[in-house]
Order: sequence, then C-alpha cells, then structure tokens
Amino acid sequence: MQEKIIILDFGSQYTQLIARRIREINVYCEIHPFNKCPQIDASVKGVVLSGSPSSVRDKNAPMPDLSGIIGKLPLLGICYGAQLLAQTNGGEVQPSATREYGRANLQFVDTSCDLLQHVNMHSQVWMSHGDTIVNLPSNYKIVASTQDVKVAAYKVEGQVTFGLQFHPEVFHSTEGSLILKNFVGGICGCSMDWTPDSFVETTVASLKSKLGNDKVVLGLSGGVDSTVAGVLLHKAIGENLTCIFVDNGLLRKNEYNQVLDSYKHMGLNVIGVDAKAKFLNDLAGHSDPETKRKIIGKAFIDVFDVEAHKIQNVKWLAQGTIYPDVIESVSVNGGPSATIKSHHNVGGLPEKMNLKIVEPLNLLFKDEVRRVGKAMGIDDALLGRHPFPGPGLAIRILGDITAEKVALLQEVDHIFIQGLKDSNLYDQVWQAGVMLLPVNSVGVMGDERTYEKVVALRAVASTDGMTADWVHLPYEFLAKVSNDIINKVKGVNRVVYDISSKPPATIEWE
Repeated sequence: MQEKIIILDFGSQYTQLIARRIREINVYCEIHPFNKCPQIDASVKGVVLSGSPSSVRDKNAPMPDLSGIIGKLPLLGICYGAQLLAQTNGGEVQPSATREYGRANLQFVDTSCDLLQHVNMHSQVWMSHGDTIVNLPSNYKIVASTQDVKVAAYKVEGQVTFGLQFHPEVFHSTEGSLILKNFVGGICGCSMDWTPDSFVETTVASLKSKLGNDKVVLGLSGGVDSTVAGVLLHKAIGENLTCIFVDNGLLRKNEYNQVLDSYKHMGLNVIGVDAKAKFLNDLAGHSDPETKRKIIGKAFIDVFDVEAHKIQNVKWLAQGTIYPDVIESVSVNGGPSATIKSHHNVGGLPEKMNLKIVEPLNLLFKDEVRRVGKAMGIDDALLGRHPFPGPGLAIRILGDITAEKVALLQEVDHIFIQGLKDSNLYDQVWQAGVMLLPVNSVGVMGDERTYEKVVALRAVASTDGMTADWVHLPYEFLAKVSNDIINKVKGVNRVVYDISSKPPATIEWE
C-alpha cells in the first residue's frame, strides 16, 4: 500500500506548493478539499492543513471535522491551519495590528522540538497573514518566534500536532524544506522512497491489474503528457494499446510529420489522421474564443470516434490528464472552479463510445511527468518540448480562422521557436508562442507604405502553468527575431513582445 500524506486545502494560493515540496522529499501526497477528507486508512502517515484566504474569525470560515485525525495521526497546521487548531481548542486569534506579510527571521527556535531539529537561529521565513494567534490553549507550547510574531510555531503536548504561522513551502522560507522533511520523514515516519522509478513500477503493475487483456485507445497530441501516458500504457498492455494522432490543421509547421516520425522509434502503435479540412471548415467564420474551443473539441470527438470504431472491442479511453487539471476541476467548496477557459480534452467521448477512462498520470505534476518519462528512456528532445495548447494555433489567432492565417502564423512561430533553439534559450523558457492579432498597422518597406499584420511574441517561465512570469529575453535576440519575421514572412510588418504575467493575464491570449 502506497504510504502518503494528506493535504487538506482551505483555498490557499500556496497549497500546490506544499504538495510539490513534500514530493521533492520523495514522499507521495494528495490534495483534498477540507470538507472532502478521504478515508483515513493505514496508508495515511500524516495530515497537513493548508493556509486560506479566509479568517478563522469569519462566520462562514472553513471548519473541517478533524475528529478522526487529531491525536491519532501526525498533524501540521500551516498559517490558517495553525490558527484553526488554536482557535477551536481554546486559544484566541485576533486581527494583526499591522498586516504581517513577507520575509521575517526567527528570533527563538526550540530545536529540541522534532519539527524544528537542525533549524538555525535567525532562519528566514515567509509570513502571509492578516490574523495572529494572541493566546494558545493551555497544552500548546511555543517553539519558535519572530520579532513581531510571538507564536511563529507551536507543538501540542500529549499529541503529535504542530502549527506554523509562516509558510515553509514558499521559497523564501530558507529552511522550509528541512522543516517539512522533519515532519514527513521524522515525525510521520515516511520512508521517502517515492521516486520516478518506483512510480513506473507501481503504475505499470496497477495498469496490468486494472486493464487485463482489454483494448485501450489513446489520443496522442505529440506533447509530453500524452507521450508519457502512452509509454506507460504500452509497458503495461503492449499491442492492446492503439494511439490516434489527429492533424487538426492547427499544429506548428511540419509538426504532424515530425511527431509521427518520433513515435516510430518508440514501439507505439500510432494511427495518423489528416483532418485539416474538416477542422478549418467547421471553424470558418467563428471568432469567439470559447466557441472556437468548443468547435475544435466537437470536431476532435467526431474524428476520433470514427477512427476508434475501426478498432475492435475497445473498452478504455486513455487520457494524459495531470494533477493540476484534477485540482483545478474542484474548488475548496467541492464545486466546479470558475471557468477561465474550456480545457481541450475529450469530454463527451467516454459517453458517446461507452468507454471507461484510464488516466495514468493524474497524480503527477508536469515536472514529475518529465522525470517519469526520463526514467522510461524517452528522448530528452521530446520530454523538453514546450507545452502546446490542445486547440493549437486557433487560440493564437485572435478572431476568425482561415488557412491563410494559419500558414502565416506557422511561419512566424517557426522563426521564433527555431531562434530560441539556435540561441540556446529554448530550455530557459517554459512555453513560447506567437499570437496573430486582428489588426493591421502602417509600415514602410523601401519607399512603399504597407498596411499589414501585427504579431505578438510570448515567452514565459513557469513550473506547472498555474502561475507564470514573462521571460526577459535579450534585446539583441528580440531584435534579430523581429527583423527575421518581418523580412521573411510576407504580410507582417510589426512585432511586439508580451510582458504580462499570470495572473493577471493568462499564458495564451484566448
């Protein structure tokens, strides 16, 4: 049975960071909404309570039932979680006189406390709260303080329960990973052996047991997630897996043939489908971003359905869903999160084809998917590919879609991406692409006035796409790329660079 840590999420922006830091210690963990705690069985070694934008003093503050956890399992409350434990057990939480946000340094550390072993005096921590604990319950003992926060950390005597007012998961808490390691490794007793190799071994065994001799169909995109999912499934069921790669006419320049060629050397059974004409015809005249996404999703279902029905006795549809997709689909209140954009997946296919779903990567973050792929020997060039949106260039062409616009954007995108590779910048960027704007601008070429298209270059740094910052590409590189695009792509006379971060912007423009 896979040992794990459960993280109860109260809506903090840092909850995923807690999971990432714990997994970096080679301990498996899961995030669950605070009001949907899973069954606590022998596999659960400890529980972490996240921070929250709420205040424990609010009338409708998140209040979980912890009766099955407190005093029975190691428990760590972080920020809101720490305040919640104090407030509900006889302590007092009040608004801070001043908002406590940003870097602070510990002034007192009780290193005899298991949670704080080997933590240095004056260690830097990250505070982010509007409330503070002013009185602790009688059996709570302060084990760390800063100049402004007396109760920076506490332990509960007679229990394996701890609270931290600061955020150990944040990079600016310089010994935060040590504190989390003390908790999950020392206090919870986790073996810290959850590695890419162990994930492959256990997942392949699980897939063999789950799928047996059933046939599975997988929609390949050429991206990292679907490729790693395909290789995992192939290891488990071999020729019973059929992969379908659909050319929707919205891929990058030469991508369809390049992707098919890369799969030839991996032993996967891949069927390529040229459906460019259908997608472009269905999209004709439509400009609304959500409408375009839905048209592409429906067209994909139609094409995929036809091809999948050519395979006899298929029982499962495989998807490359990863953990952030799962987390984003459920809010802390148990309902659907606000829709920012429709994710391009194969929604509707399971019901239409009467198939069951198998998602071998739905417990992994993007960087973990890459490490698993590397453990299975997948080529670095494929694993290092930037993410590319499911709807492809359709959501990088603002406005209606035509074959001419796609061809123009493919040329511009090729120059930008190849330029990043030639300048050894590609691997420093998480995702890059070009947007074709629905405006023309005046330009001068030679002695002639031009009135042509504007394109926007976009390059961002991120870990998993949940947040992203624009990359400070060298001016010399941007100047060369701009010059190359305008000189080599007829129809473009202006190039701009997008310097928006996520949030408030999204990575794609539509």
